[in-house]
Amino acid sequence: MNYKIAVLPGDGIGPEVMREGIEVLKQVAKLYNFGIELEEGIVGGASIDAHGKPLVDSVLNLAKQSDAVMLGAMGGPKWDGMDYSIRPERALLGLRQELGLFANLRPVKLFTALASASTLKREVVEGTDLLVVRELTGGIYFGQPKGITQLPDGTERGVNTEVYTTPEIERIAHVAFQAALKRRKKVTSVDKANVLEVTELWRKVVTRIHKNEGYAGVTLEHILVDNCAMQLIRNPKQFDVVVTTNMFGDILSDEAAMLTGSIGMLPSASLGGKVGMYEPVHGTAPDIMGQDKANPLATILSVAMMLRHSFDQVAAADRIETAVEAVLNEGYRTADIQEPSGKLVGCRQMGQLVRDKIDKLKG
Repeated sequence: MNYKIAVLPGDGIGPEVMREGIEVLKQVAKLYNFGIELEEGIVGGASIDAHGKPLVDSVLNLAKQSDAVMLGAMGGPKWDGMDYSIRPERALLGLRQELGLFANLRPVKLFTALASASTLKREVVEGTDLLVVRELTGGIYFGQPKGITQLPDGTERGVNTEVYTTPEIERIAHVAFQAALKRRKKVTSVDKANVLEVTELWRKVVTRIHKNEGYAGVTLEHILVDNCAMQLIRNPKQFDVVVTTNMFGDILSDEAAMLTGSIGMLPSASLGGKVGMYEPVHGTAPDIMGQDKANPLATILSVAMMLRHSFDQVAAADRIETAVEAVLNEGYRTADIQEPSGKLVGCRQMGQLVRDKIDKLKG
């Protein structure tokens, strides 16, 4: 079996962590006898510098013609003053929309070795294992009308519109319930139905799908977004699968990331179309770019998600995840998860440690 993968490293530390992820991918491809064809493209700020726009047609076509996309974070202070329509992050939104990637999966699992790296008490976070299912192509980021207009009195008015249709809610609800069936069979749907009519519809549709579409074995609860934000800090172990809107998911998944000790630990998968896209949750971290300080583990774990969800290479994915946990158990840490007793390593060395452990594990 051969797989074509579009590699889009992005900006800042993106190329550094992507390099380590790709080396792990090459390694397991040899171990499990499948072929990979890698083709690289530039997106985000790098594309703006080269082509004047964050996503060019040739790169979009590359993504569409691949079996999966590995993506790095985009953006940075260099491009912050640009118009919203051409900022680096528009490439990410464009890829999601053009590839039909309506479901973002963000697993939030605390490795036991990192319990003391979390800012919360060990007894609160130890055992945390939840999945955020975020709707990705609707909501306030895409709704119309939007923009900034000048009013007759010279002041300005900014507008963004939160919009969801029944089919958009139905399909993300199915993703959440199906994921829960493979986990601990509980879904928490997050909305603001007491204030926002659009999420009143969200709650109504999610409830109907749960009742009528064969998910009786899954427990469904509804929670308001402000309470969910509090409960994630108060008792994160109560959650299994959390499904929510684009904006709420964006915010809550970053909050949940800190339960694990660092946002540098979280992978993600964007699914729904023919081509899945995989990326670390963290940003471009321009302050440490080129200093070999970045944490590559989220990208390496994103490779595991790609192998699992797009290619059904479950054994290879399991081996990567086991290797990452083993390296952490041995005390190795990048700066973002460093502890007084930890063995501080850089981006390259962390990647090498994971590859060494993969070699030693039995597959």
